[in-house]
Amino acid sequence: MKLKYNSVEELVNAALSSNQKISQIVLTEQAEDMELSEETVYETMEKSFDVMRQSVENGMDADLRSPSGLSGGAAAKLKKAVDEGRNHYGHLLGNAISMALAVTEYNSCMGQIVAAPTAGSCGVIPAALISVLEEYKLPKRDIVMGLFTASAIGMVIAKCASIAGAEGGCQAEVGSASAMAAAALTEIFDGTPEMVSDSCAIALKNTMGLVCDPVAGLVEVPCIKRNAMGVANAFTASELALAGIKSVIPADEVIMAMKKVGDQMSPSLRETAEGGLAATPTGCRLCKKIFG
Repeated sequence: MKLKYNSVEELVNAALSSNQKISQIVLTEQAEDMELSEETVYETMEKSFDVMRQSVENGMDADLRSPSGLSGGAAAKLKKAVDEGRNHYGHLLGNAISMALAVTEYNSCMGQIVAAPTAGSCGVIPAALISVLEEYKLPKRDIVMGLFTASAIGMVIAKCASIAGAEGGCQAEVGSASAMAAAALTEIFDGTPEMVSDSCAIALKNTMGLVCDPVAGLVEVPCIKRNAMGVANAFTASELALAGIKSVIPADEVIMAMKKVGDQMSPSLRETAEGGLAATPTGCRLCKKIFG
């Protein structure tokens, strides 16, 4: 069956009918499309994952600072608190949040990252997957395969709605990344295809209407901390789905609702830096300070 990525339901049905995980179906389909072996396609994805891991490591530099001066050093500060047992909400969550900050701060310093699904939301998926890899000592292959599931969800969202803040607000960027991460996590922990769909829906519902309002037009404030929120949201959505809690609204209907909300959103709240936090007195002052 050739996937068209028109719906999450299509992915779920394909997995159920073949008694395979979504990730395996996507890997096989991509290999056939590209006329490459499955192992070659897998190795390409593995290289992307390795870049993610390196961006986490590089972003933990305590001396890291962006050219604007708006970001840098936060990831290292939180990681230090986690390592010293000074955080309050568990090692996994603290570690994941610090990783999300690390990747996005490194991006702000023009470091190499994987834009999954975008540069503005690049911290969510690495943070979710690398933190569980380390916490539970999972096989690397399971994590890389999770990226195929995440990518399939991302392709559906991109095709049916948007993954661009300029089109749909931050719900389309961090929201989509969070849904992709939740789907991957759910499959990694042996959730059914239906659970993968529910986790996607829940994550998107939790970020519905999130605006894109970058201070000074830079992908730093509030984008970096929203990536931290995105990974926490992914954990929440996956935890709910894995417990058998379903989304009342199906994933595909949530995606369409997200598109409609994005279409109705004021242009001032879609990456133009004309509204939201960007238009606050402090936001305006910082913009003037950076650009004169």
